Amino acid sequence: MADEPSKKTFPRASRLPSTFLKEVEKIIGSTDLKTSESELVAHSRDYWLLPQVWFAKGKIPALPEAVVYPENTEEVAEIVRLSAKHNVPLVPYGGGTGVVGGAVPLSGGLVLDLKKMNKILEVNDKSLLVKVQTGINGWRYEEALNRLGYTGGHIPQSLPSSTVGGWIACRAAGQFSTKYGKIEDLVVSVEAVMPDGKVVKSKTVPRSSTGPRLEQLLLGSEGVLGIITEATLRIFPFPKKRILLSFAFEEVKRPLEAVRKILRRGFRPAVIRLYDEAEVRLHFANFKELEGNFLLLFVLEGDAKLTDLEAEVVAEVCRKEGGSSKGEEPVKHWLKTRFDVHLGVEMIKTGAVVDTIELAITWDKVTELYHRNIESLQEVDDTVHASGHFSHFYQDGACLYLTFAGFPASPDEYYWQAWGAVMETTLKLGGTISHHHGVGLVRARWIRKELGEYFEILKKIKSTVDPQKIFNPGKLGWGE
Repeated sequence: MADEPSKKTFPRASRLPSTFLKEVEKIIGSTDLKTSESELVAHSRDYWLLPQVWFAKGKIPALPEAVVYPENTEEVAEIVRLSAKHNVPLVPYGGGTGVVGGAVPLSGGLVLDLKKMNKILEVNDKSLLVKVQTGINGWRYEEALNRLGYTGGHIPQSLPSSTVGGWIACRAAGQFSTKYGKIEDLVVSVEAVMPDGKVVKSKTVPRSSTGPRLEQLLLGSEGVLGIITEATLRIFPFPKKRILLSFAFEEVKRPLEAVRKILRRGFRPAVIRLYDEAEVRLHFANFKELEGNFLLLFVLEGDAKLTDLEAEVVAEVCRKEGGSSKGEEPVKHWLKTRFDVHLGVEMIKTGAVVDTIELAITWDKVTELYHRNIESLQEVDDTVHASGHFSHFYQDGACLYLTFAGFPASPDEYYWQAWGAVMETTLKLGGTISHHHGVGLVRARWIRKELGEYFEILKKIKSTVDPQKIFNPGKLGWGE
């Protein structure tokens, strides 16, 4: 079990070797090497909400010794080779929007901020592929594709500030994943720098049977095995038509059954979201007619004929399951507010401890996952709010996205009790403890239970690929 941050000071590396930064400066120049206090503090954390509580009290989780901004793969490779020579820990940094502590520089060292690696390198219209540097901002990536007549199909809540590399590193999901897939469905090939400084590339082909694929090993590895510098992803023609539908239900089981039946018939709405009564009150307060109901939202898009047929089937199935049509307005409201994440920060300012947890499970256990986890959170002392919505759906199951909040006397103790209640409940039901946010530091103590024997295999891969343990030390719970 990992140590709780409240009971152990994060480890700090000794100062960097005196010659190290001079050699780094020769590689990237003085402009792209930062050692100011403001840069170090800015790269001391990501968007993990517990350190937001600490930060408000003047506590910083961990500080790097320096921050660098490479502009291409070769610069990254040279820095990695130099770091291996001097045994300097390295932490890759994208947009800093991860919510599990994956970018916290536990051992100090050097942070590689990849945001200057932001170019679209090639668009292949015939094969519907795009090659990019992985530091590219998500919003600019999607915006650039839209101007060319495409969509990337990957629209996470963090789109305005996350990066393509961050999506790959944590095995992310966008809000439109039911139609377009999670990031692992979109990545075709990668270029990456390994801990010894070697640059490796996988081949851009539609499918392959030549052994385990490099990109699949690096997907979700959170910078522990390699630093992904370029990626080729699938893209899609910009949709010709979009239809918005919403339905109110009196309880959770029937809207879930409606979605299951829609997907079972082969239809793939771009967005499906099901909010419980508590989240309807929180996020749809202006829609008084929805109060006390569960709200099911759909965004349907694509070819006009297919979208019209999909809308017809969605409405038919939802009505048969007892849903009452509420039109476009709730969906328009969601589209307008979907990137707004200020509420958690505002609650923290009032002294609250708040966080979200996303899980996934198969259809046969999805309703039980919801009820059991809401109950487990409500049973934790000092909880004042526990709610959930289903944010991503697939033919074989769904993702449950929980929110909890409390005003405890001991914030750290309460936080870990709430997380522990959800993790243990989910593991007992056979679900996965993360659908798209990754492991980082938050889930490290439960990762052995999650992975079983696979955990030991991953530890062996890590020790072989990175025997010095310089790549993002302490993450994923792989034994550091």
